[in-house]
Formats: sequence, C-alpha cells, structure tokens
Amino acid sequence: MAKRRLLLLLALFLAFSSAKSQSFIGVNYGQVADNLPPPSETVSLLQSTTVSKFRLYGADPAVIQSLAGTNISLVLGVSNSDIASLASDPVAASNWVAANVLPYAPASSISVVSVGNEALNSGDSSLASNLLPAMQNLRSALSASAAASGVKVSTVHTMAVLSQSDPPSSGAFHPDIAADLTGILGFLRDTGSPFMINPYPFFAYRSDPRPETLAFCLFQPNSGRLDAGSKLTYTNMFDAQVDAVRSALDALGFPEVEIVVAETGWPYQGDPDEVGASVDNAKAFNGNLVAHLRSLVGTPLMPGRSVDTYIFALYDEDLKPGPASERSFGLYRADQTMNYDAGLAKSTSSSSPITAPASTSTDAGPPPAGVTGLTQPAGWCEPGATLQGSADGRPTQAGAQCYIPNAVRSRTALGACRLFLYVTLALLLT
Repeated sequence: MAKRRLLLLLALFLAFSSAKSQSFIGVNYGQVADNLPPPSETVSLLQSTTVSKFRLYGADPAVIQSLAGTNISLVLGVSNSDIASLASDPVAASNWVAANVLPYAPASSISVVSVGNEALNSGDSSLASNLLPAMQNLRSALSASAAASGVKVSTVHTMAVLSQSDPPSSGAFHPDIAADLTGILGFLRDTGSPFMINPYPFFAYRSDPRPETLAFCLFQPNSGRLDAGSKLTYTNMFDAQVDAVRSALDALGFPEVEIVVAETGWPYQGDPDEVGASVDNAKAFNGNLVAHLRSLVGTPLMPGRSVDTYIFALYDEDLKPGPASERSFGLYRADQTMNYDAGLAKSTSSSSPITAPASTSTDAGPPPAGVTGLTQPAGWCEPGATLQGSADGRPTQAGAQCYIPNAVRSRTALGACRLFLYVTLALLLT
C-alpha cells in the first residue's frame, strides 16, 4: 500500500511539473494582421498554455496592460526607425520609457526592451552605428526609475551575423560587423543582458532538402553529425545553430553573455516551391522543440539547462508580404483554434518524438553538389541525446555511446529532481 501511494505521488508530481508554465518557453506576437483577437482573449489563450514569455515587436499599450498580474514576462520592441532619435537624444529615450514602460511596470512584467530588429543585417550602416548609443540611452532612462531598473536592454540578430557556423565549434562573427558588435557585446556583458538570435532550422533545410537533413532539423532520430573540433556530436540543427553562436561569443571574448533564442519556428504551409513547409513538419519541429526544452538536456556545449526560446509565432499574420510561408508560422489561427498541437497546452504533455511522414521530403531531389549522405551507425540517438567523443556534419563513429548531458552533470536543480524521481519511479515499478 505504501508503495502504491508513493507511486501515485510521484506520478502527480511529474504530471504537474509538465503542465505548469515553464520559464524557458516563450512565443512571439506578430501584429501584421487585420483579424487578431482582442488582447484579453490572447491573454486567456496564453494562460491555458505553458508559455511564460511573450515577445512584442513594438509596445502595444493594450497588450502590455492586459498582461498585468499574469506573471508572463514581456519583451518590448523598439522599431528600427526610432533608433537614430534614441541614439542622438537621451530625452527621446526617457520619453520612450515614460510612455511604454513606466505606466505598466511592475504590474506587467517587462523583462527586456529589444532595440531594433535584425538591425546589423538591415543594409543600413547608420542603424549599426546608432544601435549601441540607442541601447545605452534607453538603459540610462530605465535605470532612473526603481520600477524599471531591472529591465534589460538588448537587440535581436539573424544568423547572418555569423560568417561561419558549421561545424558549431568554428562559429565566428562576420569581421565587417565586429567593431559594432564588440561594443554591443561589452554592453550586454556589463548590464547582464542577453544576446538575442533568430536560428531557423527551416531555412537550413531549404538549402539542403534531403531526408536525413529533415530528420536532423526536426529533432527526429538520426545518425548525428560529428564536430571534429569539439569532439561532440549533434543530433539536431537547433542545438548546432545555438552552439555556433556560443562558440562565436566565446571566441570574441564574451563567454559570460547568455544566449536567448528570440525567434525560431516552422511554417505549416507554403508556396509549391517552398520545400518542407507542411503541417506535419511544423508539428514535428515545434512539438519536438518544446519536448527538447522541457527535458533540460541543453546543448552539447551548454548541457543541463534550456536556453530561453521564443517560438515564432502565436498567430498567423494574414497581411505579411512575401511567400505563403510568411503568413503560415502561427501556432494558432485568429479564432484561437490550433493549426496543429505543439504540446504547449497545460492539459497536454508529451516527451515522445513527433515524426513527420517520410513522404514530406521524397521530392527534394538530389543532394546539393559537394554534400555526402550520412551513414546510419550501429545504434542511433534519440533527439536530446548526444554521442560521446563526437559534429562537422559527418556521421558518427559506429559504436559510439549515447549519453544524456543532464544525467551526467545537470546545472539545474529541477532537472536533477526530475531525474531522481524518474529513477525512483522506475525502481518502484521493478
């Protein structure tokens, strides 16, 4: 009887810990649409999920106010068009904070102000030179108020800031932005603010649309890719992209600057020539990403903890220009029904890999020139595991041993607690 009670308590704890909001899972809120529901309905939707972070591309007052008292943390955005004025005039920065932060803090939990979006790769050299002064002026304006002094200031980058990302251990920033970026990174380090980046395995797959690349991008079982520099093996593209950024930051002398994934996602439909854009693939990517984050495995270079990650996006944006995929990244439709189930609802929880039908990539054509196929080793790793002693895109050595980093050296008490409970549960069941 005592054993059965203990089993019940363990099961209830594990179910609760999977259903509650998780501090590392966020979602983006794009507003290039004419059919979005009222902010109050969006808040109700968020509260039915495990999402705990919400990123805006602007500072919509109705949205910010609607999140008061919810404990959902907010990232506010400053438009690229405002960077020059904020850089040249501290008063403009103070006015921005007075209008967009002070009326709502601390009731609304504003965690970060993102200055501009992908400004360093915008093609406008004035944005790059004005970015750091704008960030500094906003930080000074925030620090002047007790209610806002804890708000961090950062900016969001595309993966194009890297000149090298494969293998991950060779990650490096483009030399032509190094001067601007070094100043920004120094600011982030000194203020304890994150480096925000937009890795998209979807775009990596589009450039190499082979079945084995699709499995690698969707967190599905695959042979792994060996990084000859680090002797680590990667089993998914997300970890490889994040660790390439980690390597670039370390190489430039900023190992203490934390990474936040400001955007990642997968479209559920696209134009006929947009390979990989499908409901099955979107569900597999986002569902397996959520499971990967919940596992607290981390990445091969950063084991035992999950990087804060904002999925793009909460809703479809029907007015976005460009290919059909641009209007098809939403987890939910405007009527708040799911486009597919990514496992974010508090009533659902799954750690099993989601598999997309093999037919989604059979028409991808021959591999690009110079790309060789991966070889399946004697055994394969589940997504979230890595192979010891092995990632530069080559297959892992046959016989290499899988291991789960957080089972070896978790940096997170919750991860260790869950591991202990799972082991205890297994022992009780034997």
